[in-house]
Order: sequence, then structure tokens, then C-alpha cells
Amino acid sequence: MIFNSFEFIFVFLPIVLALYYLIGRINIPFAKAWLLVASLFFYAYWNPAYLPLVLISMVINYVIGSFLGKNEKPNLRKPILIIGIVFNVGLLSYYKYFDFFITNVNGLFETNQPLLQLVLPLAISFYTFTQIAYLIDSYRLETKEYSFLNYGLFVTFFPHLIAGPIVHHKQLAPQFNEKKSYFVNYSNISKGLMIFAIGLFKKVGIADMFAQWANTGYSNVEALTFVDSWITTFSYTLQLYFDFSGYSDMAIGLALLFNIVMPINFNSPYKALDIQDFWRRWHITLSNFLTTYLYIPLGGNRKGSTRTYINIFIIFLVSGVWHGAGWTFIVWGTMHGLASVICRWWKRAGYHMPKVLAWTTTFLFVHLAWVFFRAISFGDAITVLKAMFGFNGVYLPVATREFLPEISAERFITMPFADSLSMLLISVFVGLLLVWFAKNSMEIMEQRKRNVTMAIFVALLLFYSVTQLQNVSEFLYFNF
Repeated sequence: MIFNSFEFIFVFLPIVLALYYLIGRINIPFAKAWLLVASLFFYAYWNPAYLPLVLISMVINYVIGSFLGKNEKPNLRKPILIIGIVFNVGLLSYYKYFDFFITNVNGLFETNQPLLQLVLPLAISFYTFTQIAYLIDSYRLETKEYSFLNYGLFVTFFPHLIAGPIVHHKQLAPQFNEKKSYFVNYSNISKGLMIFAIGLFKKVGIADMFAQWANTGYSNVEALTFVDSWITTFSYTLQLYFDFSGYSDMAIGLALLFNIVMPINFNSPYKALDIQDFWRRWHITLSNFLTTYLYIPLGGNRKGSTRTYINIFIIFLVSGVWHGAGWTFIVWGTMHGLASVICRWWKRAGYHMPKVLAWTTTFLFVHLAWVFFRAISFGDAITVLKAMFGFNGVYLPVATREFLPEISAERFITMPFADSLSMLLISVFVGLLLVWFAKNSMEIMEQRKRNVTMAIFVALLLFYSVTQLQNVSEFLYFNF
């Protein structure tokens, strides 16, 4: 079950929401239990076989966290923490990276070890990081004595479970104890529906449209030339933006329907003026996690400039590995690590760029790095980049030949996007204008003025989006 499906919007959500408030008026612990069961059902609906995995993970982490939070048996505390972290990382590594490891061993030593062909459990990257943070905070005595009900709900609350944000226990768990969370708040309902509608439209109305063109190009990388390679990569850059932005909006909107406020995870990243600014805007909760639980423990910026640069590079390398088991993700993380090191050095040296040049440089770097993020293999990524820089020839669409009679006939070819080139170019242009200049969803949500015009706008977005639900597609971050 996913947010952009009939069964979620018209069956699951109304039933869960209605019973949440109905039970909450009578007994808050029962309402929590109902929401926990509903969240587990939401998870199991995707693949029931992995429900025991998330339950076992929750129980083990809760037991370890409870021990660490009591500050007893000091000689055992650090070893128990290490065991807990190793358990979580080991579970994630087994399911996400084992086949990748075996593939590389086979290639390096010319062996033929069989792959396990493991299916990646849904959301394992997200709930693993969520629980590691909990264990570390328990070791630091920064957690409260949460009940298992509160802990389980904090980990599995369905709006954030599948693709984030990566929530911190202090941000979410206390809200489940507040009585006001179980009484209808019409302001939150209004905000929640509005941002959910915007997010749903971003996904089914915009991201899925660009997905068609991105998939066409990346499935025919050998045929790409200069123009259509840029069309392909811009399509993916916009698809990823609206897909992840849409999910983030929908997650926050759904949580608000239950009077739960979740952290912002996406804040107009393509408006960033440098790569550090980009990561303060893109997947904000992942950046916060890596900063708090990796960068700072490694020494942060407290041990000299060289060590600072190494620490910065490490967290982006880990980010690349976290996103996927493949050399393309490692290259992508390496690129962002190097860019972040250069950016920090540049700032500390006192250099600066004009605003337009800084924004252009940042956006183009992010855009080119997405090629490795999307390409199936390193070779495909190089092929696409060669086409983008004209190594496969600079050709023009046949349809433009009559407007450019002075150009030789062999410069014109039929491209993969020939049938929809005009629409695609217009769509890409409009999409870029939206991500560069339009207000983001959080800015719209915080506007105090809500009137009939806004209500009609939200209703139209919902109506259009619902008409597109027959073409259900997964969110891109489900793969990570």
C-alpha cells in the first residue's frame, strides 16, 4: 500500500483516522495501540514476509535501549551499545549489501559464489537509522523511559515509516502522550489536507510525467546524443525532486491529520547557492542524523582543518552507501564529499562568487551527479555524460530542419523523444521555473490566510490526482 493508491486514500486512511479519534476520546493507550496496529498493517500490506523482521528489530532495540537508559552496570554499557549498533548495521548490511559484496568478490577473485537474490525489506534503511539514534541517545542518558507502545509507534508510525523523514525520538514520541493529539483540530486537518494534496499532485501529476521521459532515455543510453541526453537528465532531475518532495509533503500532511508534527525534510534544494546549502535543504533529516551521530563523534571541526575535511568526506561517502548498494552510489557520494570539502575550503579562504554564478554552479553540479545516482551501471553513467558533453555528436531534431536550412542535413536525426519534443521542452522549462522560483509547500502551509480560492485550488489538485491513481507508481526513495 502506498500513499498514491485508491486503497490508501479511500479505505485505509479514513478508517484509521476515524477510529483514532473515536478511541482516543475513550482511552488514549487504546488509541495508540490502534495506530500501532494500523501502521504495522500498512507495512505488512506491502510484503507480509518482512513484518517479523521489523518486529524483531523493534523488540531487540527496545530492550537494549531500556538497559542503556537506566545507567546501570557501567562496565556493560559500552559493549551493549556496540552490540546494538552492530546488530542494526549487520541486519541492514545483510539484506542490502550482501549480494553487492559477493558480486565484487566474484569479480575480483574470479570465483563463482552464488548470490542470495535477497529482496530489500521495505524501509529498512530508515528504521535502522532511527533505531541507531535511539540507542546512542539511550547510552547518553538522553531518552525517557518510553513504554514499548510509545517506542513501537515512534518507529513505525506509517506516515514516516517507508521513506522518512528520519525522525528523532524527542521529535515524535512525546507527542503521542499529549491529550490534544487525540482530539480533532480543524486547523491541523486543513493544513494536513492542503499539503497532502500538493504532495500527491507533485507525485502523480508532475514526477510521474517526467519519469516516462527519464526512463526512456536511461533505457536507451547508447542512442543518446547531445540534445536528448540533456532532456533525459533534466527529466530525472525534476522527477526525483518532485517525487521526493511530494512524498515528504504527503508524510507531513498525513501526520498533521493525527495532530502529529513531523520535521521538515525538504526545503527547495535547487535554490541552493552552494553544496553545503543544498544539503541543508535536501533530505534534511538524513543530513542531521549523519552530522549528529557520525560527523561530530568523528571529531567534527574540532581537530584541525585536515581532519575536518576527512570527516566531511566520510559522512558523504556513508550517505552514498546508505542510498544504494552499487558503485554508482559510491561515486555519487564521493562527488558530493569532494564538492563539500572544496566548498568549505573556498569559504574559509574568503572567496565568494556572484549569486547567480554560485547558484548555477551548484545546480549544474547536483544535476550532473544525479546521472550516477540514476544510471544502472557506472558504464551507463559515463555513456550519458559523454553524450551530454557532445562526445556522441551534436545533432538536432529532424523537426527543426526547416527552421535551420543553412545547417548540413547530417546534423539532424530522429531522436527518442521526437514525438513529444515540444511538449517535453516546455514541461522541462516550466518544471525548472517551479523549483527555482515558486514557493515551496512549507511556505504555502504556513500562510495564515486560507480562503475559498485556496480550498478550490486544493480540491482541484485532489480531483486531478485521484483521476491518475489508476497508474500507481512507487516513490523513488522506496528503493533506498
